[in-house]
Amino acid sequence: MVINVKVIPGARKNLYKDDSTGIKIYLTVPPLDGRANEALVKFLSIHFDVKVSSIEIIKGLKSRNKVININNF
Repeated sequence: MVINVKVIPGARKNLYKDDSTGIKIYLTVPPLDGRANEALVKFLSIHFDVKVSSIEIIKGLKSRNKVININNF
């Protein structure tokens, strides 16, 4: 499954929000040294109940708008 998400790092709490504009994921970690990307993968693995290794950021490693591939879902 491929999804488009917008990531908001530095938020007050981790939150998955799906509204009319798309999927937004709020993360508490700052966007430094790839920490937000790691936190995003861990957060999505818990949210979708899949292994961390089955989640891949296809596009947008340095952008807030990302394309995520989730295998085995």
